[in-house]
Amino acid sequence: MSQSMTLARPYARAAYTAARDAGQTAQWSQALAFSARVAGDPQAARVLGDPRLSREDAVRLVAPEAAPETVRNFLGLLAANGRLAVLPEIAGLFEQARAEAEHIVRATITSASEMSAGELDALKAALKRRFGREVEVQTAVDPALIGGAVIDAGEVVIDGSLRGKLQRLQTALAG
Repeated sequence: MSQSMTLARPYARAAYTAARDAGQTAQWSQALAFSARVAGDPQAARVLGDPRLSREDAVRLVAPEAAPETVRNFLGLLAANGRLAVLPEIAGLFEQARAEAEHIVRATITSASEMSAGELDALKAALKRRFGREVEVQTAVDPALIGGAVIDAGEVVIDGSLRGKLQRLQTALAG
């Protein structure tokens, strides 16, 4: 995994710079996310790894139809250098650079049950105050949490779940 990240880092930086300079970060983000999903699919990965596949065919396979020409050129460069397999890592690093530049924190809130719009808005507002940045939230439901929620905002994880509290209590009692 670390080798993939090492290979992906300069490509992600170059992609972000090209997208930013063209004022197309949103389009690049969507195109890279699509391409990363295709390249990450095991069947597509086998096809992309076939040396008989031409560079043009590889780009046609991974590029979304509405992708800007600059994205297609970038994907062609990746194909020429045999780097299409690291597209998932490139897309992830691109998103990190975009979030940093746009002062956005991306958080995943996993709750024991579906959250109401009001609860979600209150959590978003609290996270915005805590981080001093705009917050984009993705939600998930995991009944195994029993109650409460776990908020994962990259390097910060806040475990307010009942399962987490029980585990901490068990550790303290065993301690």
